[in-house]
Amino acid sequence: MERPANINPRIIEALYNEGLVLSDEVRAMFSLADHGNRGPEDEARIALSCEALRTTTRMMHAVAWLLNHRAYFRGEISEFQLRRYGKLQADFPVADPERLAQLSPQVCELIGATERFYARLARLDKGWRESEMPQVPAIRRLRERLGGMVG
Repeated sequence: MERPANINPRIIEALYNEGLVLSDEVRAMFSLADHGNRGPEDEARIALSCEALRTTTRMMHAVAWLLNHRAYFRGEISEFQLRRYGKLQADFPVADPERLAQLSPQVCELIGATERFYARLARLDKGWRESEMPQVPAIRRLRERLGGMVG
């Protein structure tokens, strides 16, 4: 597997703009959802409400992650702060297939687009954390000492 590209300001800005557009599409799609009187379509309404909440939360997490990285590249937060507070939840729940079956194809496609976007960010976050994790000298020395004791 190829090592992920470094995260840099251009990548973050491009993703941020893409995330804003996608977030706006999500807002528009779910604000247009039918909120009329309850009736025989209650199951579909519940499915729509649940997936709307899950999808908007997914996009809020994605945009927050991107905002943290933008703040880091602008010098507003330190790398320590970014690593500590700017972590993306890697296992964010995906849509429920039973609920998706009750939704329109347009809604399902938008939900899928948010899941793919989030997965891209999660891969970037994981790769960045694994490839660029600095070792503090004291921690490195401790690991070396502990490694010598194991044999």
